[in-house]
Amino acid sequence: MKKLKDILTEKNLAKLKKTDFPGFQQPMLATLTEDYFDDPQWIYERKLDGVRCLVLIENGKAKLFSRNENDMSQTYPELKDALEETKYPNLILDGEIVAFDGNTTSFSKLQNRMQLKDEEKIHDTSVKVYLYLFDILYCENFSLTDLPLKNRKKILKNTLEWHSPIRYSTHRNENGKEYLKTACDKGWEGLIAKDGTAAYVNSRSKKWLKFKCSKGQELVIGGFTEPQGERRGFGAMLVGYYEKGELFYAGKVGTGFDDAFLRKWRKIFDKIETKSSPFKNYNEKKDGKNHWIKPKYVGQFGFTEWTKTNKLRHPRFLGMRDDKDAKEVTKEK
Repeated sequence: MKKLKDILTEKNLAKLKKTDFPGFQQPMLATLTEDYFDDPQWIYERKLDGVRCLVLIENGKAKLFSRNENDMSQTYPELKDALEETKYPNLILDGEIVAFDGNTTSFSKLQNRMQLKDEEKIHDTSVKVYLYLFDILYCENFSLTDLPLKNRKKILKNTLEWHSPIRYSTHRNENGKEYLKTACDKGWEGLIAKDGTAAYVNSRSKKWLKFKCSKGQELVIGGFTEPQGERRGFGAMLVGYYEKGELFYAGKVGTGFDDAFLRKWRKIFDKIETKSSPFKNYNEKKDGKNHWIKPKYVGQFGFTEWTKTNKLRHPRFLGMRDDKDAKEVTKEK
């Protein structure tokens, strides 16, 4: 574990300003693009299919927060303990919590851990989780956000002691298009392209870009249909996204659920049922089998493409998200 003075040049050290520990900060978010490119100024990291995590270590105690500031420390005690094993200076770190299905990260598998807080149930679960760290915002009483990304990555790599389940998120330089092809061949979700000269900002930015192998995003659940045949619970979710404060319908999703999920969430949905549709533009046939709910829950969905009428083609449910507020869900462009 190295000190800042042993990692940075005197010129970069001079740019740093001492600040009090700032606490939670909004994470930097990437913008979706289909304009893939190579650039020697940019780096390319594996896009992980998990839950964003901001780590705060203050006076030797670690806390793990979701992107909307939910404390996840109790849900992932093995990560918290691993971060506290080493006597680190005060740190703020950015990363992603993941679970694996074979060699690929799986949001669906992580679902089996996301809702657990009971120590005994966590101990009994077979789902192992890992924390991949890819950025550092604060160290040794200095804010690092104004430093170029490549300098921050260098500090991150040399400041922490890397041992499972805490892992360093590696990257490649320059060859983004070739690396994306490799990523897709391996079944990864895609890449995050990042401008190596850019500062860290607490908002969405075009200095970080998503290169996706397959389409998918978060959507708001605004209703459900009655089950058919032998199915129990519900038939399909009715989902949508916000635009200018209005919820727009994006289609039905009827695959990706198991029986236990269907039964559990039908009970939850029944408690928030409403008489009218929350969607501004729902105009499909009203056959009495639709149930409308308050649009408070967010799910993760995969699909093949958006249609010309802004509906999902061949959608499938991947899991529920509690790390994003419904009002924040917009159609990724």
